[in-house]
Amino acid sequence: MLRVAGGASSVLVGVYIADLANRGRDIGAGLVGTLAAISFGAELLGALPLGMLSDAVSARALMTGGALLAGVATLLFGLTQDVSLFVVSRALEGLAAAAGVPALLAYLTDATAGDSRLRARAMSYFELSLLAGLALGGIVGGRLWAGLHTGAFTALALMYVVAALLLFVGSVGSVTHRGADVWQGLARALATPQLRRLAPIWICMNAIIGLWLGPTLYFLLTKRSDDSQMLAGLLADDPSGLGGLLFAYALVFGTGVLVWSRILPRVDLRRALGVSLLAMLAVSVGLLLLNHMGNQPIQLRWTLTAVIAVLIMIESGFTPAALSLLAGAVGPGVGPGAAMGIYSFLLSVGALIGSVAAGMAGRWLAIDGLTYATLVLAVVALALLPRLGPVPPLTPVLHA
Repeated sequence: MLRVAGGASSVLVGVYIADLANRGRDIGAGLVGTLAAISFGAELLGALPLGMLSDAVSARALMTGGALLAGVATLLFGLTQDVSLFVVSRALEGLAAAAGVPALLAYLTDATAGDSRLRARAMSYFELSLLAGLALGGIVGGRLWAGLHTGAFTALALMYVVAALLLFVGSVGSVTHRGADVWQGLARALATPQLRRLAPIWICMNAIIGLWLGPTLYFLLTKRSDDSQMLAGLLADDPSGLGGLLFAYALVFGTGVLVWSRILPRVDLRRALGVSLLAMLAVSVGLLLLNHMGNQPIQLRWTLTAVIAVLIMIESGFTPAALSLLAGAVGPGVGPGAAMGIYSFLLSVGALIGSVAAGMAGRWLAIDGLTYATLVLAVVALALLPRLGPVPPLTPVLHA
């Protein structure tokens, strides 16, 4: 429910600002990218201290409080057309994510302490929850906008309240670590060589996430455009179509994650990361071709779309592999919230870079701009991958 609300919120922000632009307001992709960057920036600032806090207090309290704060932020956005209040709303949304995500990942790390193969599956399912949010969130956001217009933000705030209640009920028994262990957990996480080597690669990948899963893409798809690119303004006459598009993407990506959840426990994680990055390069090339095939036969366009879908399934292995690597390198028990705060911090740094890049690239080159930026980031990540060193397959921990 939390992921669905988050996905719907991102869609509504992009569609709302596109609607204001279509009605004559002098705003554009730059503002949308900036708002996404503010959200990720707030998450960046809050991730590490709030992650450490989840080791000192109940993860249950932080997850529940984060959901409620996100509801307040969403409600605020729909009550105004003032850009300054848009900024406040997105900052609160970022702080809500900083409170909830590290606490949830720390909870999962503790819960899978006895079996690293189970952890690989759990992290894959964590990624699936994000995809479910994208799929259903797009549909929910599109339908709420079509039926309620700006009232959609109020309805979405109520959904966050429901998510808070579910988190409160579902996280009974979460572990509270001793206060003294908070700093020990942070020190151990920072001293982990694999975490330091993974950090720049992780930032590149999260920058790509910021490029494509922020509101800039939704703005470009729903704002009317005279550009020759086939995908720019594709849904300008039917913004609710974003729901179907996101659902299809999440279905394809989720299928890939399910397959990877069975493969990851048996393979070198670095090799899995490399295969995923190569697939991402191929997806970018495919999108560039598809975006300029508006005059080509529809059969050819659908064939290329099918190839891109297969490649997306292959690239989907990166995040669960990286999460498994991080959780395994740091380990459970001593301050996992601090370690996952670092994860969230790196995620926010990358997403912040990607959001700013999306606003700039989208303003200059529309959909092509996002694709070129993705190519550059994927190449950088591939170049950094050999520094990670070999990572052995995951093996279960057996108990007497």
